[in-house]
Amino acid sequence: MPDSPATAENPWPVGLLGVKIRDYIDRLGSVWVEGELAQWGTSAGNVYGKLKDLNQDATVSFTIWSSVKARIPADLKHGDRVVALLKPNYWVKGGTLTMQVLQMKHVGLGDLLERLERLRTQLASEGLFDLSRKKRLPFLPHCIGLVTGKDSDAEKDVLRNAQLRWPAVDFRIVHAAVQGDRTVPEVISAIQRLDADPAVDVIIVARGGGDFQNLLGFSDERLVRAAAACTTPLVSAIGHEADRPLLDDVADLRASTPTDAAKRVVPDVTEELHRVHQARARLGTRLATYLHTETARIGQLRSRPALASASWIVDTRAEELTRYVARGTELVERILERSTREIGDLRSHLRALSPQRTLDRGYAIAQGLDGHVIRSAPDAPAGTPFTLTLAAGRIAAHSDGSTGEAFADPR
Repeated sequence: MPDSPATAENPWPVGLLGVKIRDYIDRLGSVWVEGELAQWGTSAGNVYGKLKDLNQDATVSFTIWSSVKARIPADLKHGDRVVALLKPNYWVKGGTLTMQVLQMKHVGLGDLLERLERLRTQLASEGLFDLSRKKRLPFLPHCIGLVTGKDSDAEKDVLRNAQLRWPAVDFRIVHAAVQGDRTVPEVISAIQRLDADPAVDVIIVARGGGDFQNLLGFSDERLVRAAAACTTPLVSAIGHEADRPLLDDVADLRASTPTDAAKRVVPDVTEELHRVHQARARLGTRLATYLHTETARIGQLRSRPALASASWIVDTRAEELTRYVARGTELVERILERSTREIGDLRSHLRALSPQRTLDRGYAIAQGLDGHVIRSAPDAPAGTPFTLTLAAGRIAAHSDGSTGEAFADPR
């Protein structure tokens, strides 16, 4: 009957259910887990506490029997980060599930450093620490976003030193936990909130130093990536020189302390006024020197003969102009003379070839009424009218026909 499936008609006894749960859980064996001691209390030699997840909202209860307590470190306390070997234990009589601790020890500093170095190497390979991606801080921020613990010394140091250096500076302060399990989500939320504010010119994350383990939150990968994604220049002022957190590497500027952050973000109004006075003095000296030099140069130029009397320029140019005019007149006359001679030659040649010259020698040109030249006797039979063109005028004539005789060529 106990091994048969449970039904409404044949239900299991509560004890049987408890035994089956206990047997199932016993088969799970033991497991190593890491977490933070959220509760630690002693009763009758035994320890009862809770172990909390480092990143998520998850907690399990545990029990350390007196026999096991003698074998674990005696300095374990609330808030410590530990590694424990747990074995699930279901108590049938009470119906409760607890974790029996078989071993427990502190997380070694060497283990933490090794993990941080692996994460540092990974983030560096992704380029999150490259100098090329770091943003320049504004010379004079009008509004500074500050992420720090409430009423902390770091907050007071930043505000006091910044206002002493530049009284008109404005702050947007977002308080966040800077130690413990709330550090990472609250600091990430504060950075994102200030980054979304268009009035904020630069963000400072400040904490007044502390123990290495208390600063582990500032090396959390989620926080580091949130800082890398921030578009507003970010300054890390955690104040821890040795084994500094990864936030220092990804930030656009690392300040050694919150006071140093205020000095490096906010300029000193006294120093800036002194620099302005010095710059104005240098500009005045340079300008006076420049004016003196240029005045002396102009005086030297005016003392030269070329500028002492301006008439020489006109005289020189007048002589040159006279020469150019005379030369131009001569060239024009030569060209006209040569052209006249060439025209005369051409006229003589043209006249020599002109029919008028032939007519002037006593010859005449016989032309029919149609204008064609009569070249032979047969071209003008008897009775043919024609015109004789003489050296002066024309004569109308009629042909009597051919005589049969030809004139001898005078040549």
